[in-house]
Order: sequence, then C-alpha cells, then structure tokens
Amino acid sequence: MRILQVSAELFPLLKTGGLADVAGALPAALGAQGCAVRVLLPGFPAVLAALRAPQKVGSFTTPWGEGVDIVAGEFPGLGAAGGVLQAYVLMAPGLYDRPGNPYHDAQQSPYADNHRRFAALAWGAAHLAYGLDSAWSPQLVHCHDWHAGLAPACMAFWDSPQRVPTLFTIHNLAYQGCFAAGTFADLGLPASAFGVHGLEFYGQVSFMKAALVYADHISTVSPTYAREIQTAEQGFGLDGLLRSRAAQLSGILNGVDGSVWDPGQDALLAHPFGARKPAGKALNKAVLQAETGLDVLPGAPLFTVVGRLTEQKGLPLVLAGIEEIVDGGGQLLVLGSGDADLEHALALQARARPGRMAVRLGYDEALAHRIFGGSDVTLVPSRFEPCGLTQLYGLKYGSLPLVRRVGGLADTVVDTDLETLDDRSATGFVFDAFDSAPYRRALRRALALYRRRADWSRVRHNGMRIAFSWENSARQYRDLYASLISTH
Repeated sequence: MRILQVSAELFPLLKTGGLADVAGALPAALGAQGCAVRVLLPGFPAVLAALRAPQKVGSFTTPWGEGVDIVAGEFPGLGAAGGVLQAYVLMAPGLYDRPGNPYHDAQQSPYADNHRRFAALAWGAAHLAYGLDSAWSPQLVHCHDWHAGLAPACMAFWDSPQRVPTLFTIHNLAYQGCFAAGTFADLGLPASAFGVHGLEFYGQVSFMKAALVYADHISTVSPTYAREIQTAEQGFGLDGLLRSRAAQLSGILNGVDGSVWDPGQDALLAHPFGARKPAGKALNKAVLQAETGLDVLPGAPLFTVVGRLTEQKGLPLVLAGIEEIVDGGGQLLVLGSGDADLEHALALQARARPGRMAVRLGYDEALAHRIFGGSDVTLVPSRFEPCGLTQLYGLKYGSLPLVRRVGGLADTVVDTDLETLDDRSATGFVFDAFDSAPYRRALRRALALYRRRADWSRVRHNGMRIAFSWENSARQYRDLYASLISTH
C-alpha cells in the first residue's frame, strides 16, 4: 500500500512535542509491515537542511495566489531498518523560511498567516493525492493533527472521479487550529464549507473540525482517549460531532521507537543498563544528580517531570506535592517549558530547596534521555492525556510512572497494589481525581514502595520488560489502511 503521511514535524529533524516522535517513528514501522510510506512536510529550515537529493516534481498556486514548488527527496537513516525515508517538501520560503519555532514568533505569538502556512500543506497533500507526481501517487493520505487538518476538506472538494481516502489522527483535541472567520476566503473551499456542518466553529474557522467532518476515518493515539473525547468534559466543544462519527472513530496506542529509546543501547547514557542487568541505573542517577545540582544521595528517590509545563500536564499538582516529596526524603527534577507563571513558580521552589529540587527550563533531548535513565519516578499527573509518551519512556528506562487514570495513561500503566504485586502486573502508581489530595497519596505510596527495595525492583522489572513497540501499532494502522482503501 502506498501511504502519504502529512505532518508539520518529524523527529529528529524538527520537534516541539510528541507529534514529532510519532511522525518520525511510524513510517519505518509501517515499512516493516509492507507499506510504502512517503512523508509530506513544510519546508522549514531544519527540514530542508536534512533533505538529500531534492528534485522538483511539480508546483501549484495557492488560493491566495502564492506559488509553491514540491520537491521529492530523501531523509537518510529514517526509513525501515535505518534506510532512507522518501519525502516531499513544500518549497515556499515566504511561508516557512523563519527561524526558531515553526508556529510562533520570538514573542511566542502565533504567526498571523498560520492559516495560509498550513492551508498550503493541505493543498500540497491534495495535489499529490491527485497526480502532481506522475511517478508516484498515494492510495491513502494519513494526516496528523490540526496542521494537516484541512487536507481532508481539500481532497473532499477536489474535482476528480476517483476518491483517495483520508485518515486523520488526533494527537491533542485541545489544539484545534482556529482562525478568524475572515481567513476562510484564503482557503480555496466553496462557501458551503463554512457552516455548522463544515469548518465553522463558534464563528471561527477550525482546521481540526475540518478534518473531523471530512476525513473518511478518525483515529486517536489511545483507545481510552477515543472514548473520552466523545464526552462534554474532554470534547472541547466537538464531542457531539465525534459521537456522530463514532462508527468511523478508533484508538491506536502509540509505541516507543526502540532505535531511539533503549537503555541498553542509548549512547546518551553514561552507563547502559537493562531489565536483567539494572546496575547501571544507580550509576546514571549519581551522574544526573551531580549534573543538575542535586545532592548525590543514592538513597533519595528521584522524582522527575519531562515535558510541557502546563495545567493540562498537571503541573499545579506537581507544585502542590513538592513538600510531600522532599519531606519524604525524595528529590524533584523538572525539565521543560510552558506557562510562564508555572515556570516562575517552579524556579522559586527550586531556589528554596537547593540540593533537593532542580529546574531546567527549555527542552534538551539528550538531558531527557539522561533523566529517564537516572530517575526513579516519572510524574505525569495530567488533567487529560491523549496518549502520553513520557510514561512509556519511563517504563522502558525503569523510572516508574506516577499518572492520573486518564487517556493513554490509563491504557499503559498498571497501579501497584497487593494484587498486582502478587501477579507481577504492577508497573507504576495511578490515581483518579484531578486533585492534590489523591495525587499526594500516590506520592506517599511511591515513597513507601521505594523503601521496600525488593518490591520496588520487581515493579521496575515489570515495566521494563513490557514492549510498547511500534510493531503492534503499525499492524493496526496497516489493517485500517487496507480497510479504507478497499471501500473507496
């Protein structure tokens, strides 16, 4: 099957979050399942710098009159078995040749023309789907998150007797790509598309809603999240639409890219280790404590946060539980960026607790690996979580996840109690209500288990031996692709 994957990010070329990890790992996993995958990306500087052997395959004019070239090329080392990944890239310097973040300017404000930048990506996908490259055409277009959300609409209104089916994957429904109603004129869609049964969302244009209306099938990145977004609590105003499309909605859990995340082979760790040979874990902890200014205390359980510092990720709970960790003899290390008030509050707390708490603002991929490799507990107390990758990395690296029972966290972490200790299914700590009291109780349970070293080692081993690989996920995607292609 020939599959065109459309996304704004691709690890390791360009990453602002988990979307890049998924978009970067899935093509190779699908290739191992017999799919011929090509990716389509905007021509951001980091993408162009990695592209090899670019050749122009065609061009098109956007609805607002801007010319865009599409080049075909290769990304070495990103395909199946470390081979090349075939790629298309949009060449439009006026849209994409900007430094830094792909979505925001230096003041962290969204670019005023983001609707055009990602409408061009959508129309590029439609042109490729319907014959722009005479040498290759996809049988299905797989679109990731709101940046590619307009593509199913563009393809639905394409004047062609043939139909190329579309799959749209929701990575986070909270980020919907909403723009002022006046931007609709730039999108090149018929006037009928701007309505309650189209792109209109409370008077705005929503790229996310465009995909939910016009895609042939919708997937999320975990089965539980697929159910949750059909509720008012987590539907962000789109739950009714999603319930109406329940028959075309499914959840496929993300995996972990073993070529990037493997504590036994990770060159970013000072001391590789594994489930059967865990000794390097303690050595990595000492290195990490020294590197981040924490007291080098082998007996202090090290709790960590890696990722976006936002309310969604449960950072208010993290702040509320600092005393629980420190008074219980533990340490806290935070790596990430996000809400300025949360960043400031965390930094103040760290300054008040030298040697017991440290904060590194920003994102450092190499440090993230060392944190998972050296920490004891990975905190993911999210208000909502489509899938979550940090808890999967924590499991793989022997850092027990402490999570809220929501979304993909509920699908991947088994709470530790007497029963799960006995049957060896326990892999972490789970709490229910998004409230500081149950969160702090979960912290106390983690601290108590840490003092029971044999039980702690058993739970850590349980988590490390679980294979959340991409193989099973890719097989589910392959089967879904085949079903969609056969019915269109």
